[in-house]
Amino acid sequence: MTQTISLTENIPLKLQMSPAIDMTDEQFFAFCQQNRDYRIERNATGEITIMPPTGSETGNRNFDLIVQLGIWTRQNGTGIGFDSSAGFTLPNGAMKSSDAAWIKLEKWHTLTPEQQQKFAPICPDFIIELRSPSDNLQPLKDKLQEYIDNGVSLGWLIDRKNRKVYIYRPNSEVECLDNPATLSGESILPEFVLQLSTIW
Repeated sequence: MTQTISLTENIPLKLQMSPAIDMTDEQFFAFCQQNRDYRIERNATGEITIMPPTGSETGNRNFDLIVQLGIWTRQNGTGIGFDSSAGFTLPNGAMKSSDAAWIKLEKWHTLTPEQQQKFAPICPDFIIELRSPSDNLQPLKDKLQEYIDNGVSLGWLIDRKNRKVYIYRPNSEVECLDNPATLSGESILPEFVLQLSTIW
């Protein structure tokens, strides 16, 4: 087991371990349930990343994201939304969670009830990642690209620190917007418009 701990000022504690004994999906799910106070992810090679809860300000901004997406989701009725505590097992074997996610109902209903209760073996159709002041940007960009490579149709990386938004789409260059007032859900989330005035 190796541990890398970063204690740089303004950067939260981040613990990365490569388990000496690989965990099965069941063992990993149990491990996460025993450590509910942390946000835990696993990459495609089995490396586990454990992160502390976000700061209160970032949590507030993320709450606003969820509210806006939630209202649209309920009115639209074609899919279901998820918050940052939901984990998904991607086709490459990684288990990831995003600050907000959305999946089409027909896709969600292909899963068994047991699959839905754990880290569902499904890739969301849409995700949002919100950069907190202490987050390094490149790992978040890599995460968005990994989502796209595994089946996400639209992904937003909102960089509050620099007031930029990076838009990820399959088979397309990443689009960067400077200080936009709104974001469009495009054809993936028809008529969904995220107002950024309360996010910045």
